[in-house]
Parts: sequence; structure tokens; C-alpha cells
Amino acid sequence: MRLAIGLGLSLPLLAQVDFATTIHPILATRCAPCHSGLKPQAGFSVETRESILRSIKPFKPDESVLLRRIKAGQMPPVDGKLTDSQIADVEKWIAKGAPWTNTLPAEPPLWIAPIKPRTPPVPANQMSNPIDKFIADYFARHERPFPDVVDDAQFVRRATLDIWGMVPSPEETKKFIADNDRGRLIDSLLSDRKKYAGHWISFWNDLLRNDQGVNYAGTRKSITPWLKGALENNMPFNEMASALLNPVKPTDPDGFLIGVNWRGDINASQTPFMQAAQNSAQVFLGVNLKCASCHDSFINKYKLQQSYALAAMFADTSDLELVRCDAKTGRHTGPEFLFPEVAEKPASNSLADRRKAAALSFTSPEDGRFTRTLVNRYWQRLFGFGLVPNVDDMDAQPWDDDLLDWLAADFAQHNYDLQYLIRLIMTSRTYGLPAVSEKFPDYTFRGPKLRRLTAEQFSDSLSEMTGEWRVSQSGEKAAYAREWELKPTSLSRAMGRPIRDQVFTTREDAATTLQALELVNGDTLAIVLKRGALRLLGDLPDAPQNLFDSRRMNQGSKPLNIDITGAKQLWLLVDDAGCYDPSRTVAGWINLQVDGKPLAPATGILTTDKVKHEGSIITPVGSLVMYPIEGLTRLTGAVGVDDGARSSDINPNVRFFVFTEKPDLERLLRVSGDPPTVLPKPSRDPKVLIDQLYWEALSRRPNPREAAVAMKLLTKDGKVTQGGLEDLIWSLVMHPEFQYVQ
Repeated sequence: MRLAIGLGLSLPLLAQVDFATTIHPILATRCAPCHSGLKPQAGFSVETRESILRSIKPFKPDESVLLRRIKAGQMPPVDGKLTDSQIADVEKWIAKGAPWTNTLPAEPPLWIAPIKPRTPPVPANQMSNPIDKFIADYFARHERPFPDVVDDAQFVRRATLDIWGMVPSPEETKKFIADNDRGRLIDSLLSDRKKYAGHWISFWNDLLRNDQGVNYAGTRKSITPWLKGALENNMPFNEMASALLNPVKPTDPDGFLIGVNWRGDINASQTPFMQAAQNSAQVFLGVNLKCASCHDSFINKYKLQQSYALAAMFADTSDLELVRCDAKTGRHTGPEFLFPEVAEKPASNSLADRRKAAALSFTSPEDGRFTRTLVNRYWQRLFGFGLVPNVDDMDAQPWDDDLLDWLAADFAQHNYDLQYLIRLIMTSRTYGLPAVSEKFPDYTFRGPKLRRLTAEQFSDSLSEMTGEWRVSQSGEKAAYAREWELKPTSLSRAMGRPIRDQVFTTREDAATTLQALELVNGDTLAIVLKRGALRLLGDLPDAPQNLFDSRRMNQGSKPLNIDITGAKQLWLLVDDAGCYDPSRTVAGWINLQVDGKPLAPATGILTTDKVKHEGSIITPVGSLVMYPIEGLTRLTGAVGVDDGARSSDINPNVRFFVFTEKPDLERLLRVSGDPPTVLPKPSRDPKVLIDQLYWEALSRRPNPREAAVAMKLLTKDGKVTQGGLEDLIWSLVMHPEFQYVQ
């Protein structure tokens, strides 16, 4: 039982009756169970000296009601009377004036997160970068020397992964080592806006619930073109936020406020306007309103009324009734920002004015939470651990509040420039410190955390090593693409690429059983290793070209009439081009004939645009069927999607292809354009391959033992084998040096 403490008297304690060891245990165990808390029995509390004086008179035990009741056995009423010795101690204590001493340790002062900006002075020391000045001061307070930085090869690998999201090429690593100018390296990496955006867009996709290659059923909308442009053009962060919160231009990203269509009945806390409030508060203010969208939060200070007031800034109506745990309360609220001291009042109750006021409130120069939240997220991304450890709880105390506040204020003073912030952090000596892997119960900063590669970094780095890039096949032609641009694979899901139907501010980077299974036995990695090995050896064949491509279809039918002269086989593919539910999508080939004769027996009836097509060949979406033919010249018929598959919870999206040889499913269309990086030169020299792959994967040469093992793995009878090359690549991407940003 916790017993609060009152003010002590200046009287000396009796040596034989010490309050802390003699009287306090009696009050805490025998009295406080009934006489403490908000509603003590009979209104009498023993928690403080002030309250207990109602029943005792210091120096006068005979006139003290409490002592008379204890002696009479009336108190305590349960578990028996106090012992004679205990009663004597209470009497002596009162006779000496009932002195009271502090029995609890002093509690630390309550941390209250500031709202408005604060610019603390930069510490005065020998460091040049302001971040280093704060960290040097931090290390001094913790009686720790400033560690030495990592070597150049390790630094260029870390920096390239953090800005471009892939390992550097051997040429890039060697060039930097020769140049030895870390500031110039950072500037060079940031200047390639396409590669920079191709990495950081994954971070922002997680935050903004945006994705590629997924089905946007219902009202959900992609914001990819706007987001990619914002990053490539280094749009100021306050302008990005304003466009997301108040999309008024035709090119603005109105998909952020729309939310996710969950299909069917939903809780009141998941309405589109409440999603807008939850997402904007979490992303831009580091505030979790999800609990406070059903009831007053149990995990933080935010109330149901505050959630609905913020939601009213984005709802169709300016007056919202509060719904507690799906029960209407009869209470209403209008639009209000979470922090009244920086709030902008709407000019009218129109939705346009409410959204405008929301954007102005979030991005107000007086709203320091806005900049602190962003700076903390970027620090967490680059160091693995935030200045405020939970990036979604900016009410919590930072481990260095001066550094956080200074960075936030400096970021605003530099026009909310995201690349400026990255450069400031990455050119600090602090960023270059060795990575640490220890987990500390009470966190103290020692250097960057050892970070596992993200799903996108892993895939793109493997493509950089092998030259085997995936391709986007959404248009008439295929184009080389980075991982973020494509539908996730089983491997990228296992490695942490989220299903972005909600905000993801951090990803779990711990190894899992599913990751192990995918990395050891998964088809996705096996295909890349095989194709990558063939490409490095110069043996990768050109992909077969299709004779027919229906383009994406979600309804109706299209005719086909193609020349198949000289073909010995027909390969018919029904490709999943983004179905929400492929298993329930019905699509097929209608009345296929070769030179006027049916190609195959009828397998079903397909209905397109209310027309029934008997004799249809219906196979599951994703199926590939081969028919042997020879001496035939023309294939006719049609392809179609059944009307019954057009329900919103199926949302078909298929694409039909015809080939005369087995297709390469990764290259259904002719690939055009350049890959994201320069392709490595093919070679059959084992020493060249080993040296090249080690530099690519680990930014270093193999040591003699590693080179010997690699040579044995790679060759048979002195010649490089495809299987050996696959095994070498696999062993390198399994290496901890590859899988972690060190």
C-alpha cells in the first residue's frame, strides 16, 4: 500500500519509536486498507499527517480519539486488535507530537512536452557540427568519451543505403575511399534525386498508407505520382503536409484524407473522417488517437471529445455527435485543433475552410510538435532509435530534449528542407559512429543502432549486385523497376513490407521464422538467384515475345485473331493484374479455334456484358496452359471477364497473353529504358566474380580464407558453374555484414 507523505515537524524522533519503521507499517497495513484513497471510510484518511490530525492531538494521547478506539478494540475492525506493544508505540508517538517523516523516495518532476518551438543554446565545445556539440555534451554528462568513427568503406555503404536504399557499386566505394570527403559524398548521393526518391518513398508510403501494385478497391486512391514528385523536387515538408491535409489543386494528393474502405459495417471509430483525424495526428504530431476514438484514452491524455473535434475539421458536417464504443452519447462538438494555443479558427463552417484551418494549424510556425515529430522520425530512421523512443508518443520525454528542440527549430529555419535535415545529420561525426547492437533497459545513446536492411533495401541491393531487376508490366511496355514500384512478393512481405491499410511509422526488424523459410526455400529469392547468376555469366536468354496482349481487363470481352504460322505450341496465360480476390475472379478464353476448329473441349460458360458464351475455357487467374499444335496458321476467338466477378469485394483485374513458347513470367512484355543502376559486366573469371561480388555485397575484398572458400564453392574442375555462382550470391546475402546497416 502506497502511503503519501505530509509535511514533517521539526521535532526529533523518539529513538525507541521511529515513525518510518514502527508507526508507518501499522498505518499502512492495518489502517490504510479502509482509510485511504479517494473515498476513505467515514471520511477519515491516514495518508497524510494533516488528515490524521482529525483523530489525534499531538502531545495529548489521552485526548486522541484514534488511540481510544485502538485501545477499545474498535479499530481496526478486522484481523484482530493491535498488539500491546503496537498500542504502546502509537501512544508514545502521539505523546512526542506525532512526528512524521518522508518514507517514500522523491518522485522525478513530471515531464510536460512543449507545444511551441524552443531554440536552446548550442553547447560550446570543440566540435563543428551542432549535432556533435550536443552529443559531446551528452557524452560528457554520462562520463563517456566520444568514440572514433567507422572507416571509409563502411561509411560509404551506410550512407548509400540510407540515401539510395541500395549497396554502392565497387566503383563508387573505391572512388569515395580515394576522395575521403564525407560531405562531398553525401552531397553527391543527395543530388541523384531519382535514386534518393526511390528509397525514401518507401518510408513515406508506410506513413501515408500508400502502396504500389495493390488493389485500391472502393474509394481509396493512390498518391504515388504526387509523392514521387514531392521527393524528387525536395518539396518543403510544411508544403507537403498542407497539400495532404488541404488538397485544393488538381494535382494535390486527395487520397490521404479519403482513408481505407474496410467493406461492410465498421465501428464508428473507423469512419473516413475519423481515419483522417487519427492518421494526421499520428503522422504529423506523434499523437495516438486510436483509443481516444472510442472512449477517453487509457494510454495517454487525449479525450474522445478531442478526437471528434479534430475529425470535425475533415468531416462533411461541422457538427459531430460523439459516439462512445459505438453508443451515441447525445454530446456534440464542432471543429477544434488538438492544441488550442496554436489553432487556426475556420473562417466558416464549410469543409473547404475547415480543411484550410486544419492545414494552417498543423503547419503553424508556432506548432513545435509538427517539426519535432518529423525530426524525430528522421533521426529514428537514420539511427535506429528516436530521440523520443516511441515516435508516436511525442508527449514522452526525449533522451536529449535540447538536441530535439534545436533540430526542430533549425529545420523550420531552413525552410522545412528534408534534404538539408538529412545532410545535417549524416555529415555529423555522430552519424559516423560504430553501430551498437546491445539492448539497454534504460536507453543511453552510444551510437547508431545496428539496423537490419528493409525489404526494399534487401531486394534492390540484390538487384544491384546481379543486375537482375524486376520489371513493371502495367502498360504497353515493361520497364525496369525498384522494389517499391511493384506488387509485394512473399519475400518482401516476410521481410517487413507492410500491408499499408493503416499508418506504419516503424517496422519490426527482428528475424522471424517466416523470413528464414523465404530466404532458404522461397521461390522469389530462388528465381532472382538463378536469373542473376545467368546474367552475371552472360547466359540469360532473351524473354519470348507475346503474340497477343489484351491489356488490363475488369469487364467485358475482346476478340483475338492472330497468325500462328510455324508455331508448335500455344501457351495461354491468364495473368493477375491486380485482382482484389483472384480466387473468386472468373475469366477465360471464349470459343477458341485454330484454323476454324475448336482448340479444346468446352469447360464452362462465361457471361460478359450479360451475354453468355458457351464453350469457354475457364481457368483460375494466374494459370498457364499449353496446347501442342503444328502446321496450323491462325488462332481466333475472344477473351473475357465474367459479369459476376464485378462485385466490389472481388474487383477483377486480369490480362490475357498468348505465346508460342513458354513465357518468362517476369518479362511478359518487351523491356524498355535503362535499369536503376548500371548493370555489372558479365564474366566467367572466378577471381573477377568473387572480388566484384564481395565489393558489391560487403564493400570490401574477401580475406584469404573467404576467397578460398568462395573459389571452392564457385568452380568445378576450374570452371565457374551456374549453381556455384547462385550459392556464392546466396551465401553473401545471408551474411550478417550484408543484412545489416553497420
